[in-house]
Amino acid sequence: MASVKNLKKDVNYVLGDIVDAVYLWEMFNPTVKNDAAQVIVDEAFASYDTLIAKINKKNVENKKAHFKAVRQELEQIATSLVRKINSL
Repeated sequence: MASVKNLKKDVNYVLGDIVDAVYLWEMFNPTVKNDAAQVIVDEAFASYDTLIAKINKKNVENKKAHFKAVRQELEQIATSLVRKINSL
């Protein structure tokens, strides 16, 4: 089982890269004023807070299953956000 520390790092890196991708899109498209980009960033920050809270949850019966579910949720959120970035 991967450590909790590594799972937290994965959440941080994945969602951080998504925020960076949005900012790069904004930098390379300065003439396009798109509020959807800020919505994606806000959603990434909210997802980060939610996932970290789930990771830090103490009273979990089956830790392995819980962390696996958190990792799967991270993948789903990341995929959704990347699709939104691609549609900008």
